Amino acid sequence: MSQIFELQAQEVTDHNNGQITLELTVRNHPGVMSHVCGLFARRAYNVEGILCMPIGQGEQSRIWLVVKQDQRLEQMLRQVQKLQDVIDVRCNNANRDTFEQLERFFRTAI
Repeated sequence: MSQIFELQAQEVTDHNNGQITLELTVRNHPGVMSHVCGLFARRAYNVEGILCMPIGQGEQSRIWLVVKQDQRLEQMLRQVQKLQDVIDVRCNNANRDTFEQLERFFRTAI
């Protein structure tokens, strides 16, 4: 990973108690979420939060993953970027509060 990613990730985790939110843009079809989550599970890397929504016309989806940043994260990101259906991977400054707000929104909408 580039030094830019390392600096961005450090800035994000400084404000989020050691957690970082990864934003993945992926091709939207059955099994993509399983491939992404399976990669983390096979490496015993816990996902603290996950959210996925289709974007645009539905041909792509955006997946947000809240994970703890440790020494394995850089290698995990390299592996995620190698997945066939992953188009883009970025660090995001959203934290767990963002996920909790979305949960409240969807609970009231149901």
